Amino acid sequence: MSSPNVTLEVRDHIALVALNRPPVNALNAETRAEMIAIFDQINDRDDIRVAVLTGQGDTFCAGADLKDRPSADTPGDFGRHNRIVRETSNSIRECAKPVIAAVNGAALGAGLGLAAACDIIFASENAVFGMPEINVGLAGGVSTLVKLFGRSRTRRMFYTGMRVPAAEMYRLGAVEACVPREQLLDEAMAVASEIAGKSPIAIRYAKNAANMVELMPLRDAYRFEQNFTVELSRTEDAKEARRAFLEKRPPVFQGR
Repeated sequence: MSSPNVTLEVRDHIALVALNRPPVNALNAETRAEMIAIFDQINDRDDIRVAVLTGQGDTFCAGADLKDRPSADTPGDFGRHNRIVRETSNSIRECAKPVIAAVNGAALGAGLGLAAACDIIFASENAVFGMPEINVGLAGGVSTLVKLFGRSRTRRMFYTGMRVPAAEMYRLGAVEACVPREQLLDEAMAVASEIAGKSPIAIRYAKNAANMVELMPLRDAYRFEQNFTVELSRTEDAKEARRAFLEKRPPVFQGR
């Protein structure tokens, strides 16, 4: 299901999702609704095991469309707006399948939020990251920044709207790789292909574990993971993985 502002292609168990709203892939209410619908679909489709999120053109996502702001004078307008803003990133973060960001240019404000909601981030050398809300009289996004940066860099970016180039993001460990623009999608798709080759049921458990342990103390988190290991050990995919290892052949997973 592609839509006017977001495209979806599926091949070899990999979903390629691309923002396609020229000139800078800014997010309005319509685009956000399309993103949510597509990631909800990815969540439920058995033919998809992993997704890659990127942008068409030379911009990943320049943030929220300032022409689509809610009105403080209209009761309920900000509540409606804020709800769909939250759920855009949540549809990625809560997707049962891993999502890889291929950041092909500027990822600013809500665009940085989209990238941060993904499990793994690849960036092209021309990409820049920032949370410039302070420059337009707003103050939002610190909850995104703290997931990627330490205390000092988070607050500097939040208070000043500074932009961080991809090479610096890589030095800070905030992105997985910084590669030439022409290699970006190949790099992201290679990792997506590797993930797609794993047991789909194990990957679902792994994504759930990765999300949940961030919210737990270490003791509880490890016990949570151990319970998943017990559940997975009973699956046909786990038995196939063990057989394939002993027989020195690639496993054939069925997702059960």
